[in-house]
Amino acid sequence: MRFFKLTMILFGAIALSMHAGCGANMHRDMSMAPAENASGSRIHGRDAIGLSSREEMDQLEPSNTEAYDHIDENDFLGVLQNPQSTFAIDVDTASYSNVRRMLNDGIAPPAGAVRIEEMINYFSYDYPQPTGPHPFSVVTDLATCPWAPGHQLVRIALKGKESIPSERPPSNLVFLLDVSGSMDSPRKLPLVKSALRLLIDNLDNRDSVSLAVYASASGLVLPPTTADQKSKILSAIDKLSAGGSTNGGQGIHLAYKTAEKNFIQGGINRVILCTDGDFNVGISNQSDLVDLITEKAKSNIYLSVLGFGTGNYKDSTMELLADKGNGNYAYIDNLLEARKSLVKQMGAMLVTIAKDVKIQIDFNPNRISAYRLIGYENRMLKSEDFEDDTKDAGEIGAGHTVTALYEIVPTGSNSQFTSNQTSDFVETKIKDNINPNVLLNVSLRYKRPEETESIEFGTSLYHEKNSRPQTASSDFQFAASVAAFGMLLRSSKFAGDATYDWVLQNASNHRGEDQAGFRAEFIELVKRARMTQK
Repeated sequence: MRFFKLTMILFGAIALSMHAGCGANMHRDMSMAPAENASGSRIHGRDAIGLSSREEMDQLEPSNTEAYDHIDENDFLGVLQNPQSTFAIDVDTASYSNVRRMLNDGIAPPAGAVRIEEMINYFSYDYPQPTGPHPFSVVTDLATCPWAPGHQLVRIALKGKESIPSERPPSNLVFLLDVSGSMDSPRKLPLVKSALRLLIDNLDNRDSVSLAVYASASGLVLPPTTADQKSKILSAIDKLSAGGSTNGGQGIHLAYKTAEKNFIQGGINRVILCTDGDFNVGISNQSDLVDLITEKAKSNIYLSVLGFGTGNYKDSTMELLADKGNGNYAYIDNLLEARKSLVKQMGAMLVTIAKDVKIQIDFNPNRISAYRLIGYENRMLKSEDFEDDTKDAGEIGAGHTVTALYEIVPTGSNSQFTSNQTSDFVETKIKDNINPNVLLNVSLRYKRPEETESIEFGTSLYHEKNSRPQTASSDFQFAASVAAFGMLLRSSKFAGDATYDWVLQNASNHRGEDQAGFRAEFIELVKRARMTQK
């Protein structure tokens, strides 16, 4: 722990001593007109602002200025005062791979980097395929809470319909690549190029690929090109190099303009942004970008964001853009992660099966006195937002699995989180005609990708009163291990009896088949984190 604290103090001191880096050239960058180049010739930002040496370029790269939003953990809420819990679905996974990068580098992840729902949803689970009219299934179950005696865990599990590769719609993909000086490190632009090669190799003649870049100015280095012309696309990728400062606003405008020109009706139309997120735009310009991305999402041009690199990584910006763009957000820390996100889960990234997915839970006050949603802090909605189709929510891609965990306090528990207050608001709910075996009702709303009106359906969680929860499945147990790990990393006041030793033992006992080895890797991460506590 002392090493982690010293590391973070050192990072802060370095950050304060650095010059403004890329931002020092913002005025000059923003005044430059966009330059489009369809020839595929080498494009980078260094030439645009007259830099000729690595030393000069290093002046543009800020160090250890990573930015994460503050997270106020969800607290326990009394059911009598708050009978409903409403949130938007989240399938992002960036937090887990970013935390993995930090732990592997010997750095303590800041609390704002640990989004527990993204850590849980990084892993795949064996949830049932949808069989009815809806594009995803939903199941619920109950287990004892391992870190809080007397409490229980509720799992809400969604599974998106798998896509058949041969039946995937044609795609119009515009890759928007940050080639500014801050991307000139092995974990950044070189890794971006390697990741793109993996994805391009899995596309075919149904797919169109464009490459747009931005640094001090933006440019189109590859016009829409069918993916069967792989040598042409790969040649354009190989010629990219990094230099200069960052004008992300121009690049995003160019990418959407390109996507609009090549729009495929009924197909996949998506901008894929690859960057460290270090945009040199002012607050008003960033607001304009968010408005642009939100508007384009309404016209079915979605935005996915792939984050790269260390030192100046802007996680909060990246997450915001992906959320507003109806896309997902992943962090690529190595080539194996690139293969997972872009090849193994290509259908989930490209094919949206449901948008604006919201969940609302109605708790039975006769059975539950208080509850806490673990994670999803920046996805919370008001109860009235559930039926408001103008409210933006999350998207589910083909094959995505989504897990949400609630820690609940059963009625009659002597838990410190039990509320003894009364409320007239739910007086009508406490009636003898409520089925005593219903713990809660789950309602879901979503829109089909090209529709504007929501569809609603629901299910209930039944559990016989005064009976113990059944033994949790291995998937449930593993998800609980990941949740506890996230709470420990955040030094959460809700971690209760959880310890790194328990997480390690429970995750090891419930690793399952783990064909890709990601759960085994998680176990090694727990060991790394545990060592810092000794």
